[in-house]
Amino acid sequence: MAGLGKMLKQMNKMQKKMSAVQDELAKQELEVASGGGAVKVTVTLSQEVKAIKLDPEFLKEDPELVEETLLEAVRDGLKQASEKSEAAMQEVTNEFQMPGMPGMG
Repeated sequence: MAGLGKMLKQMNKMQKKMSAVQDELAKQELEVASGGGAVKVTVTLSQEVKAIKLDPEFLKEDPELVEETLLEAVRDGLKQASEKSEAAMQEVTNEFQMPGMPGMG
Protein backbone atom coordinates (compact mmCIF):
# COMPACT_ATOMS: atom_id res chain seq x y z
CA MET A 1 0.00 0.00 0.00
CA ALA A 2 3.01 2.30 0.24
CA GLY A 3 2.91 2.63 -3.54
CA LEU A 4 -0.69 3.86 -3.41
CA GLY A 5 0.19 6.54 -0.87
CA LYS A 6 3.08 7.72 -3.02
CA MET A 7 0.84 7.79 -6.10
CA LEU A 8 -1.80 9.83 -4.27
CA LYS A 9 0.85 12.32 -3.13
CA GLN A 10 2.12 12.62 -6.72
CA MET A 11 -1.43 13.15 -8.02
CA ASN A 12 -2.06 15.83 -5.38
CA LYS A 13 1.20 17.54 -6.30
CA MET A 14 0.28 17.39 -10.01
CA GLN A 15 -3.17 18.84 -9.30
CA LYS A 16 -1.61 21.78 -7.41
CA LYS A 17 0.88 22.35 -10.23
CA MET A 18 -1.92 22.26 -12.84
CA SER A 19 -3.92 24.78 -10.83
CA ALA A 20 -0.90 27.10 -10.66
CA VAL A 21 -0.34 26.74 -14.42
CA GLN A 22 -4.02 27.53 -15.10
CA ASP A 23 -3.75 30.67 -12.96
CA GLU A 24 -0.65 31.71 -14.90
CA LEU A 25 -2.35 31.03 -18.26
CA ALA A 26 -5.22 33.31 -17.24
CA LYS A 27 -2.71 36.17 -16.87
CA GLN A 28 -0.92 35.65 -20.19
CA GLU A 29 -2.37 37.46 -23.19
CA LEU A 30 -2.09 36.91 -26.91
CA GLU A 31 -2.95 39.47 -29.60
CA VAL A 32 -4.15 38.27 -32.99
CA ALA A 33 -4.71 40.48 -36.02
CA SER A 34 -6.89 39.87 -39.05
CA GLY A 35 -7.78 41.80 -42.19
CA GLY A 36 -4.28 43.19 -42.53
CA GLY A 37 -4.38 44.54 -38.99
CA ALA A 38 -7.82 46.12 -39.28
CA VAL A 39 -9.08 43.86 -36.49
CA LYS A 40 -7.07 43.03 -33.37
CA VAL A 41 -8.27 40.62 -30.72
CA THR A 42 -6.60 40.08 -27.36
CA VAL A 43 -7.29 36.78 -25.55
CA THR A 44 -5.83 35.17 -22.48
CA LEU A 45 -4.32 31.72 -22.73
CA SER A 46 -7.28 30.55 -20.66
CA GLN A 47 -9.39 31.58 -23.68
CA GLU A 48 -11.01 34.72 -22.32
CA VAL A 49 -11.49 37.48 -24.90
CA LYS A 50 -10.07 40.61 -23.25
CA ALA A 51 -10.25 43.22 -26.03
CA ILE A 52 -11.31 43.81 -29.62
CA LYS A 53 -9.95 46.77 -31.54
CA LEU A 54 -11.22 47.84 -34.96
CA ASP A 55 -9.66 50.30 -37.35
CA PRO A 56 -12.33 53.03 -37.82
CA GLU A 57 -11.69 53.03 -41.57
CA PHE A 58 -12.40 49.30 -41.69
CA LEU A 59 -15.89 49.92 -40.29
CA LYS A 60 -16.73 51.71 -43.54
CA GLU A 61 -16.39 48.39 -45.38
CA ASP A 62 -19.24 46.02 -46.18
CA PRO A 63 -20.77 44.86 -42.85
CA GLU A 64 -20.49 41.19 -43.86
CA LEU A 65 -16.75 41.60 -44.48
CA VAL A 66 -16.31 43.29 -41.11
CA GLU A 67 -18.25 40.52 -39.36
CA GLU A 68 -16.34 37.73 -41.13
CA THR A 69 -12.98 39.33 -40.40
CA LEU A 70 -13.87 39.87 -36.75
CA LEU A 71 -15.07 36.29 -36.40
CA GLU A 72 -11.89 35.02 -38.06
CA ALA A 73 -9.73 36.99 -35.62
CA VAL A 74 -11.65 35.73 -32.58
CA ARG A 75 -11.53 32.12 -33.76
CA ASP A 76 -7.82 32.37 -34.55
CA GLY A 77 -7.06 33.92 -31.17
CA LEU A 78 -9.00 31.25 -29.29
CA LYS A 79 -7.36 28.49 -31.33
CA GLN A 80 -3.86 29.81 -30.66
CA ALA A 81 -4.67 30.27 -26.96
CA SER A 82 -5.99 26.71 -26.78
CA GLU A 83 -2.88 25.28 -28.44
CA LYS A 84 -0.53 27.15 -26.09
CA SER A 85 -2.62 26.20 -23.06
CA GLU A 86 -2.67 22.53 -24.05
CA ALA A 87 1.11 22.58 -24.52
CA ALA A 88 1.61 24.07 -21.05
CA MET A 89 -0.68 21.49 -19.44
CA GLN A 90 1.05 18.69 -21.36
CA GLU A 91 4.33 19.78 -19.81
CA VAL A 92 2.81 19.35 -16.35
CA THR A 93 1.44 15.89 -17.08
CA ASN A 94 4.74 14.81 -18.63
CA GLU A 95 6.54 15.99 -15.51
CA PHE A 96 4.44 13.63 -13.39
CA GLN A 97 4.59 10.53 -15.58
CA MET A 98 3.58 7.52 -13.48
CA PRO A 99 4.29 3.90 -14.34
CA GLY A 100 1.14 1.98 -15.29
CA MET A 101 -0.81 5.15 -16.03
CA PRO A 102 -1.13 5.36 -19.82
CA GLY A 103 -2.41 8.54 -21.39
CA MET A 104 -0.93 10.84 -18.78
CA GLY A 105 1.72 12.17 -21.10
